[in-house]
Amino acid sequence: MPIQIIPAILPQSFSELEEKMSQVNGLVPLVQIDICDGKYTPKATWPYRKHDDSFDAMMREEIGMPFWEDLDFEIDLMARNPEALIPQWVTAGAQRIIIHADSTDKLGEVIDSCKNQVEVGVAIGLTTPLEKILPYIADISVIQCMGISKIGFQGQNFNEQVYEKIKEVRQALPDIEISVDGGVTLENAQKLIEAGATRLAVGSAIFGEIDIHKAISEFQERAV
Repeated sequence: MPIQIIPAILPQSFSELEEKMSQVNGLVPLVQIDICDGKYTPKATWPYRKHDDSFDAMMREEIGMPFWEDLDFEIDLMARNPEALIPQWVTAGAQRIIIHADSTDKLGEVIDSCKNQVEVGVAIGLTTPLEKILPYIADISVIQCMGISKIGFQGQNFNEQVYEKIKEVRQALPDIEISVDGGVTLENAQKLIEAGATRLAVGSAIFGEIDIHKAISEFQERAV
């Protein structure tokens, strides 16, 4: 499988989302937007951090996501009871919604509700049993392995236990797309790929650099 480098944006505001999407527009085909509801995660992000007129306009389909004509986007939905929020992101035009397996007791129902609307990915933590998602694997396009212990914070220390988690998933599901999110750097990128990852969601190691084009290019070189 070809390796994808996917810039991950954790927006505090619509203006920050717009700025960061502009920085990678033309450099990649897809971005991941990390959305926190402040319930499953300690803090909320845009658009749940405070009332946002731009999101209201998006829900009325008066405006679209920034650069929607040029950039596809997927939503990493870090939310308790994600089924209540999924329709909003379908309306916003998400290509895929990634649901965290530990965020709901109704994972099968949530995945089923997305059928014929949007692609579904499922994120698993370092201690999430793979068996929790196997019954629904036919409807899952991506499994996202979390490389950090605390969900919803960029810039955290990378947890090397994720290498074994990736290997476990790859052994059980040799044909599935495996994404890694959290703590991904140039230093660990190659080892993540060797473990079986096919997608690297990169936040701070791209947006924390002065030359974003160079940062993405360096990750893409690791992915060859």
